[in-house]
Amino acid sequence: MISRRSLTTAAGLGAASLLTLAAFAAEARADAVPGEAAPAFTGLTAAGETISLSDFAGQTVVLEWTNHGCPYVQRHYGGNMQGLQADAAEDGIVWIQVISSAPGEQGHVDGPTALSLNEDRSATVAHTILDPEGTIGRAYDARTTPHMYVIDGAGVLQYAGGIDDQPRPRDGDPAPTPYVTMALDALAAGETPDPAATMPYGCSVKYG
Repeated sequence: MISRRSLTTAAGLGAASLLTLAAFAAEARADAVPGEAAPAFTGLTAAGETISLSDFAGQTVVLEWTNHGCPYVQRHYGGNMQGLQADAAEDGIVWIQVISSAPGEQGHVDGPTALSLNEDRSATVAHTILDPEGTIGRAYDARTTPHMYVIDGAGVLQYAGGIDDQPRPRDGDPAPTPYVTMALDALAAGETPDPAATMPYGCSVKYG
């Protein structure tokens, strides 16, 4: 298993016509701003529980927007994402997946399917929130899968953006800059993540 302190492995991506990098045609909403309070939310998990961000006061929280049909997500679930999740769990960090795909759109699943997907790929997450109406996704201006957010124990959004800086790594490329790892390490050291915001990449979130 690749840890969050390991480098992301390079892999090719196909079906480029079905993918999109971060779509920045519209201005970002002001709801989720690094350095300010993270948007509060309440959601229903794949296990049928209702959870709120406030339930995890005092704990670092990672939000991961995901879509199992997205090749970018599939690449990171080749081991990198699981390693990040496992290390986060060991450190007492609450890792929450959010699925904002609308019914009929790529990535939309019911609770049992979401749980089965995580079991099949050995994901280590505390919760998977189903957000088919896109309420939480829009509050965070989540644009891509993956799109990553790190929230500190005081409820302040400390990082928002890409998992790293290599959308399409190729042999010979420099090692990726592991933004999420950097943010978590900075918080563990009592420091402010730098950078606090980066450009996310991946498939567009399939809002209805």
